[in-house]
Amino acid sequence: MYYVKKRLEISASHSLHLDYESKCADLHGHNWIITIYCKSPSLNKNGMVIDFSLLKQLVHDRFDHRNLNMVEPFDTLNSTAENIAKYLVYEIPHCYKVEVQESENNIATYELEGGFN
Repeated sequence: MYYVKKRLEISASHSLHLDYESKCADLHGHNWIITIYCKSPSLNKNGMVIDFSLLKQLVHDRFDHRNLNMVEPFDTLNSTAENIAKYLVYEIPHCYKVEVQESENNIATYELEGGFN
């Protein structure tokens, strides 16, 4: 099995829709650290699991310097770190795990059990 890991940083804002009072309900920003884990039992014709530049493009083009509440699916889904991690696992080829860090001490992970997306 081949494994690759890509760590990216994006700047993006969001506000959370919560059922309790919180400062996070106000628009605020983070310098998010997103770590993507992919695997494959074989390599593509270029000798890769997935091109690192494609991983960067998939995340940066969609989320960097954006208000996440204006980006589908987070225009209708709460833009929590947990939801972002799950969304990316299913959007990125060969991805089985994503970690989303919104601050030094706040990290959410979504991992597929037993396979690929």
